[in-house]
Amino acid sequence: MPIALFRVDERLIHGQVTVGWGVRLDPSRYLVVDDPLATSDWEQDLYRLGTPSGVEAHFLPVDEARAELPDLDRMTGVTILLTRDLPSMARLALDGAMEGREVNLGGIHHAPGRTQVLPYLALGDAERSAIRMLLDAGVRVVARDLPGTAGVDGTRLAG
Repeated sequence: MPIALFRVDERLIHGQVTVGWGVRLDPSRYLVVDDPLATSDWEQDLYRLGTPSGVEAHFLPVDEARAELPDLDRMTGVTILLTRDLPSMARLALDGAMEGREVNLGGIHHAPGRTQVLPYLALGDAERSAIRMLLDAGVRVVARDLPGTAGVDGTRLAG
């Protein structure tokens, strides 16, 4: 079964993902794509504490995940793929690896250089550039914090 959700959320595995999206999608696994986290066993253990019973959590660096996307799409069960930031998701989409897919922007919060555009979304130049890279790679970008809320088309956010 293909990856059911590609989501950018700074908090990665947390209640909004496991309850809000998890109840709707019933995932077998969460795949966290994050270079620093992929090498930190103790941080991975902390995130695993937030996964529901019976749901796996895997951690890969961006380049390895991009190379494995075709295999990940053939796995049984539902996968939710998470990145901490938009530039990582844009790197994942290089070379057409995610063409025709949709990326969900769910939790990018205020930081220096970012402007609040939605209650759960603050964007700066790096984030807007990454949105444009995703759009140019044939990826649909939609901001939506929870499955039941109306989405905002990423073309309006690219600046």
